Amino acid sequence: MSTKIIFEKLGIDGIESLKVYQKNEGYEGLKKALELTPDDLIEYVKKSGLRGRGGAGFPTGLKWSFVPKNPGKPKYLCVNCDESEPGTCKDRDMVTYLPHQLLEGIAICCYAVGIEKAFIYIRGEMLEGAEILEKAVAEAEKKKFLGKNIMGKGFNLDVVVHRGAGAYICGEESALLSSLEGERGFPRLKPPFPAVEGLYACPTVINNVETLSTLPAIMRKGAEWYSSFGTEKSKGTRVLCLSGHVNKPGNYELELGTSMRELIEVHGGGVMGGELKAIIPGGASAPLLTKDHLDVTLDFEAIAEAGSMAGSGAVIIINDKTCIVKTCLNLDQFFEEESCGKCTPCREGTRWLVDILTRMVDGRGREEDIGLLKSVCDNLLGKSFCPLGDSATSCVLSAFKYFPEEFEHYAKHGCSMLDAEKEMAAN
Repeated sequence: MSTKIIFEKLGIDGIESLKVYQKNEGYEGLKKALELTPDDLIEYVKKSGLRGRGGAGFPTGLKWSFVPKNPGKPKYLCVNCDESEPGTCKDRDMVTYLPHQLLEGIAICCYAVGIEKAFIYIRGEMLEGAEILEKAVAEAEKKKFLGKNIMGKGFNLDVVVHRGAGAYICGEESALLSSLEGERGFPRLKPPFPAVEGLYACPTVINNVETLSTLPAIMRKGAEWYSSFGTEKSKGTRVLCLSGHVNKPGNYELELGTSMRELIEVHGGGVMGGELKAIIPGGASAPLLTKDHLDVTLDFEAIAEAGSMAGSGAVIIINDKTCIVKTCLNLDQFFEEESCGKCTPCREGTRWLVDILTRMVDGRGREEDIGLLKSVCDNLLGKSFCPLGDSATSCVLSAFKYFPEEFEHYAKHGCSMLDAEKEMAAN
């Protein structure tokens, strides 16, 4: 079911400006938040059931509660707007068209946790979005929604828009912190976790754009109202980025618990150019699912039970005219390119995957390449410093699970099954 919470005001002319945003209940959520104590506000967000939309789905209020109350040093919020996962394009819309909604969510979070400095780490390629955010920050400061003594409540908050340099690895929270500090974007060993020792070795909350953009509506309409949407464990809505072989690609905000079938057939207008073959339900890092999973619901638990993950919310459709081996090569070329090179399994393993898959696709495959691919995946999975190594294996291992014959055909005959079928049909 299509339910608008985050995108409720999308389409209102001039909504990116403070003047129009205020006319449409803008900053009313922050006003209500400031009437609560910080502890009560955290409990209120817990009650709503809001979970992080960055991929892990960790309860937002619980995450905030882990930050020490009086650490004796500053606390920070880092907003992860480094939207680099292939197939994901929702943060761009939220930042470009609803910047004040994000800023209001940031202020609510910072008041709850006792933070006076927030950084929005935005992907370097989002030039327009960064400029819009910077303008929105200046507008909000002028009207006392940010800056000193917000709404006369003695709450201070400085928000800085920080542009990244286009490194996929900086979407990983600890690499993002390293980049913010001016270092190379390498992931860090955990523990310590950011809530205890994050930016500048100080307690830090890291939330993504969609999570924070949900907070104003929760505060305006109530925790119980928000928790009435979704499933028992996955509350609310989620913005899903539908792309690939689908007739109506785009960002769709749907209630959690909506089936893949409804997303693809009702909202997406059906599969384009053929029949459904495979689905990537959570961005390039997520394992493939098939047409047999059409009735799996798009919530954290159901997708995990089906053998994949909700990830970034990017749902990529693959039709039956597509070679799965070439798809795996395309995805792993991305992960090889974006590996930061810090750890040997990922630095070497992603290159090995690309080399083997390239050999197969070029018609030089060997039967032993099947076992070699599986061996390389085994040496990557769970053995890399950060999740990027695991992500590189997701497409290959899930493709072996559902489409083993396509790899075997390449290894034995030097061409794809699809090409062989086309040749037979032509003759």
